[in-house]
Amino acid sequence: MGCELLVKDSRMSTESSSSQLLEESLNMPYSNSIREALDQYEYNFVITDPYILDHPIVYASEGFLKMTGYSRREVLGRNSRFLQGPETDRRTVLEIREAIRQEKSCQVSILNYRKDGTTFWNFFHLAPVFSKEEGRVIHFLGLQTPISQCSHVCRSAATNMFSCSSDRNHPPCVGKDLFNQHASSANSSNNLIYFGSCRREFFRDCPVDMGHGGIYNSFAEDRNKGIEEKHTCEAKESDKQKALTGVTNILSELAHLSMLTRKTVLNRRCESADLARLTPISSSLSIALSRIQQSFVLADPHLHDMPIVYASNLFLQLTGYSRDEVLGKNCRFLQGQDTNQADITKIQQSIEVEQSCTVCILNYRKDGSPFWNHLHTAPVRNASGKVAFYVGVQLDVTDIGEEKQTDNGMTLNMKQLGAVGAVRVAVRSLLGVEPSR
Repeated sequence: MGCELLVKDSRMSTESSSSQLLEESLNMPYSNSIREALDQYEYNFVITDPYILDHPIVYASEGFLKMTGYSRREVLGRNSRFLQGPETDRRTVLEIREAIRQEKSCQVSILNYRKDGTTFWNFFHLAPVFSKEEGRVIHFLGLQTPISQCSHVCRSAATNMFSCSSDRNHPPCVGKDLFNQHASSANSSNNLIYFGSCRREFFRDCPVDMGHGGIYNSFAEDRNKGIEEKHTCEAKESDKQKALTGVTNILSELAHLSMLTRKTVLNRRCESADLARLTPISSSLSIALSRIQQSFVLADPHLHDMPIVYASNLFLQLTGYSRDEVLGKNCRFLQGQDTNQADITKIQQSIEVEQSCTVCILNYRKDGSPFWNHLHTAPVRNASGKVAFYVGVQLDVTDIGEEKQTDNGMTLNMKQLGAVGAVRVAVRSLLGVEPSR
C-alpha cells in the first residue's frame, strides 16, 4: 500500500511539473492573457515548444480539438505525431522534420487521423516564432486546414523529399515536427527525434551527418526501396491562401502580445517592422477590445504621426493586411489616387477640434482593390476626460444601396456608434486616469 501511494504521489508530482512547464512556455514570452487572446481565432492550430523534451504541444485551439476529436487534456504535452497513422506518407513527415531542423516555413498536404480512427487530408503550414531578445526560435506554429476538395496526385519514390520553402520572406516555420516526428507510429524506434536545450537531433538508425549529403540521402535511399507509389491530396489555392492568412494573423497576434511583456517575438519577415516605437495598450484593454465584433482601429494622438495601436480582426479581414503591417502606421495607408481630398481634410479638422466625424470615403485594400468605406471617427477619453485615443469604425458599403443601409432595424451609423460606445466603456474602465503626456 505504501509503495502504491509513493508511485501515485510521484506521478502527480511529475504531471504537475509538466503542466507548469507548458504554462510557462507561453506565459513568459507573451503574457498570462495569451490563451484568451488566441481563443478568439477560429483557425485549427497548435503551438509547440522545441526546447521541451519531445517537442510537445503547449497550446491547442478549439478548432483543432473539434477537427481531431481530442480533448485539450489529451493533446497538451504530447508531440503531434499522434495524428499520424499507417497511411501517412513518410516522405511528407521527413519534409516537415527537415523544415524544423532548418527553422524555416513549410507547407505540405498530409493524411492525418482523428481520435476515432477516421482519416482526413490536411494542408499543414508550419512556421517558426523567433525571440528577438534570445536570438532563437522559441515556438513553432502549426496550422491545419482541412482540404475542401481533393485532387489526387500520384507521388512516386523519385519525388523530391524536401520541397519546403527556404524563402525568408515567407511567414516563418513552425514545428511541423509537431505532427510528423515519427514516420509511422508513436512506438517506432527508428525515427525518433528529440529536441533538447541544444536543439540537436538524434537519429537512431543512421550516421549523424548534418551535411547536405549523408543523413538525408541515406534516409532516401533506404526508404525509397520498394516503396509503392502513393496518392497525395493537393490543396486548392483557396485552401493555401486561407492557411497563409491564418498563420500571418496568429503570428501578428503573438508579436503584439509579446510587446506587452517587452519580450518581442518576430517572424523573420517582420524583423524590420517598426513595432518597437509603439507604446502598447494593456493586455486587459486588448482583450476587452477583441470582444467588440466590428471593424475598427485605435490610434494614439500622443505618438508621432498618430499611429494605429490596435486593429480588430474584422478590420484586418476587410483590408487584407496583417496586424504587423498595420500597427505603427498612420491610417492614411488606406488612401489611394482617387480618394477625395475633401474627405481627408474633414477627418483632419475633426481631430484638431476633438470632435466626431462621419464620411463615405474611397479606400483601398492591400491587393489594390477599392471599396467605399462608411467611416466614423471619434475621440476616446480616459476617466479624467483627456483624449487617450481616436477610434475609427469602418463599414464596407460598396455594394449596399441606400435602401439597404440597415441591419435588423439599425442604421449603419447606429451600429458604428454602438461600437464607439463599447470602445469608450472599455477604455474608461480599464485605462483609468492617466497623467497627461
